[in-house]
Amino acid sequence: MSATISTDTELAARAVNVHKVYGTGDAQVAALRGVDVELRRGEFTAIMGPSGSGKSTLMHCLAGLDTVSEGDVYVADMKVNGMSDKELTSLRRDRIGFIFQQFNLLPMLTAEENILLPLAIAGRKPSPEWLAKVIETVGLSERLGHRPSELSGGQQQRVACARALVSQPEVIFADEPTGNLDSRAGTEVLKFLRDSVRSLGQTIVMVTHDPNAASYADRVVFFADGHVVGEITEPTADAVLDMMKKIDTVEKVA
Repeated sequence: MSATISTDTELAARAVNVHKVYGTGDAQVAALRGVDVELRRGEFTAIMGPSGSGKSTLMHCLAGLDTVSEGDVYVADMKVNGMSDKELTSLRRDRIGFIFQQFNLLPMLTAEENILLPLAIAGRKPSPEWLAKVIETVGLSERLGHRPSELSGGQQQRVACARALVSQPEVIFADEPTGNLDSRAGTEVLKFLRDSVRSLGQTIVMVTHDPNAASYADRVVFFADGHVVGEITEPTADAVLDMMKKIDTVEKVA
């Protein structure tokens, strides 16, 4: 089953009949089995599924962090599979933002310096208006001169979110971004991600196992056994949990 799509909306990323196989012979494992997903620009999409369902593999393939065995992946109108290492490096630097469980902030740099690091590496200067808007959205204007050790976990993750936003990427991929945070800090970060979509027009794709986290998204796409098995728009935590229970039941029966 493919995720339901809207054909008249610009797309930030998409997968077309994507297969991903690891290993060979008896050790072969199919992580993705003919996946078709379209991710709309200016939308917050959560990807959920049991462990080993393929959700993180799909994200890694879309972001050019892993290769596909068959099919095509695109970021905007750029075909990712088949790119050279140099082209992939440029794509990830200029068109994609990343947020991970680990904040990956440099301890010797201030919050502001960490936010600006990707642009500094690329030899680019930020748009002053955009930087001001990102800093306003992240809500840490009073903490920009602080180093990571002087910030709470939630604040550090919001710095990481701002760092992903500052280069105005085509899409931001977030892999369990609240996985290392307590519930209060996690809520802070999820509200920030939602606000960055609504206020800044950002596109975010988040892999999560948490129904509450998924409820902050505009749309949830569900994976099981390497396939897309359903989706929900305007999700609630209860609706997401119910869908996950159904998927789990089907997997156990199978």
